Amino acid sequence: MRKVLFATVLGLVGAALLHIIIILSLPQFTGRDAYTRVLGLLEMDSFFALTSTPGSTGLANDDPYLRAAVCSFSISDGPARFLASGSVPFWSLAVFDSNSNEVFSMNDHTAVNGKLDLVVATPIQLVELRKAPPEALAQSIMVEMKEQDGYAVLRAMAPVDSFEEQVRNFLAESSCEPFRR
Repeated sequence: MRKVLFATVLGLVGAALLHIIIILSLPQFTGRDAYTRVLGLLEMDSFFALTSTPGSTGLANDDPYLRAAVCSFSISDGPARFLASGSVPFWSLAVFDSNSNEVFSMNDHTAVNGKLDLVVATPIQLVELRKAPPEALAQSIMVEMKEQDGYAVLRAMAPVDSFEEQVRNFLAESSCEPFRR
């Protein structure tokens, strides 16, 4: 009986100590999530290319064959539209909400004609778009996102140095902007 009581007390003291350590260390981790880092890059609604060295936000592109660009956006005032086209060996786009949960992802093989044309909107905004669809969105993929803020990561592959300029142009010419009718 004494051993069970000792183990129980030791477990409770250990759990209390662990909780105190976690609570005291929590401020060090606040503001270091991916969404907060993306917000610290530049302005919203435009892709920002990541470099191989981490900047002030700590975000970096450390893959030798993939080039990446990120864009933060808000759909509180209207849908967001993502566009990109060009001849690159491979590209992919992932859309995340502000909690860094992946909402949608696609690549050049799943896109219409290999071009990126994506609209992200709230459920109500999507209903409005589908009631009277604009001609400009005829080939667009429409994605519903429940949260109003998020970010997107666009990646393009440069398997050899000869593709480097094409990939950089692809990322530089891509757009992430509010959709206007």
